[in-house]
Amino acid sequence: MLKAAAAQVPMIDRFAAVRRLSLALAAPLSDADATVQSMPDASPAKWHLAHTTWFFETFVLRDHVPGYELHDPRFPFLFNSYYEAEGRRHARHRRGMVTRPTLDEVRAYRAHVDAALAAAWPTLPAEARALVELGCHHEEQHQELLVTDILHLFAENPLEPALYPAARKVPVAMPAPIGWIERDAGIAQIGHAGDGFAFDSEGPRHDTLLVRHALANRTVTNAEWAGFIAAGGYREPRYWLSDGWAWVRAQGIEAPLYWEQQDGGWTRMGLDGRRAIDPAAPVTHVSFYEADAYASWAGARLPTEAEWEAAAAGHDPAGGNQMDMAGPVEPRPSSGGPGFFGDVWEWTGSSFRPYPGFRAVEGAVGEYNGKFMNGQFVLRGGSCATPRGHARASYRNFFYPHQRWQFTGVRLAKDL
Repeated sequence: MLKAAAAQVPMIDRFAAVRRLSLALAAPLSDADATVQSMPDASPAKWHLAHTTWFFETFVLRDHVPGYELHDPRFPFLFNSYYEAEGRRHARHRRGMVTRPTLDEVRAYRAHVDAALAAAWPTLPAEARALVELGCHHEEQHQELLVTDILHLFAENPLEPALYPAARKVPVAMPAPIGWIERDAGIAQIGHAGDGFAFDSEGPRHDTLLVRHALANRTVTNAEWAGFIAAGGYREPRYWLSDGWAWVRAQGIEAPLYWEQQDGGWTRMGLDGRRAIDPAAPVTHVSFYEADAYASWAGARLPTEAEWEAAAAGHDPAGGNQMDMAGPVEPRPSSGGPGFFGDVWEWTGSSFRPYPGFRAVEGAVGEYNGKFMNGQFVLRGGSCATPRGHARASYRNFFYPHQRWQFTGVRLAKDL
């Protein structure tokens, strides 16, 4: 499941840095902010802080440190997510009912586990150290979820509070019209290979056939999406997949999530409160259904994940607009270049299924990705809320086609 690490920073230092960032992201929250659950797909911030701690306590300290005693034997039931091998757990849709432990008690839980792991580090076996590395990447995933779940929660609040107040932004010039990066047909290798961490779903590396195609040299902007709305894109069934059209009608969808018309223009809700949309910035908070409909309206299609990875492989995965610290995060206008990493996760037309030769590892951690390989679609590239250094060209994010509370956007593709 894990590739050998070629870490530039000692793993125990990376562990400490990851743990600090989670606390910093949640620092502005009240106990009530951190407890409420805004929808079944989201989790309270307090739960994210505790669940990531439970992961280290369970799979590292409990399983690999002789004599370790759980901080609180009630916590595994509360903070296990989906690991069937770990027994019964609190229902996901009721996580917002866990008013106790308090936020301060969860912070104390984190401090206890952090101290115990740091003390045990010198004697941990290689298997346990690999689990610490997995746990760091796992917590980075939850950092992004923590941020986006807070945004959804605050958008449900009639006051629409800002988590991170920020100064008004100066509009920038609109980017040039979309250009196309042509790519020849042929055999490409995709999937993780070589040194460094990778999740199990990123391999094995394998050959795949690409047809001659072109990828857009940037993602779709808010202004372009507003044009889709004005042209009746949400009212015309011919652009939509059948399930997508049923979803639009049943949910009354008329625009991306968090968009509202005020004073004759479109606004959006962000971590800095409600603001006018930036017309030059990448559109975000759109579902797979919306992305596919927009592509159809634009006379294009969504890229396959193989097309995307083959094109992105030569680009710096730590580049672009990604999360470096606590504070406002939002997509920014293109600064030139294809910008494969950062700003918005890019929907692909590929379903999240195992690669040829995929095998889940034994034990509870084998449940990490394999059990979710049905009914979801792959996104690539990371977003403004992805911790910098977390993404790779081979990284496969995945969500259900109707979900859109993450920073999800659109890059077009077309056959040649």
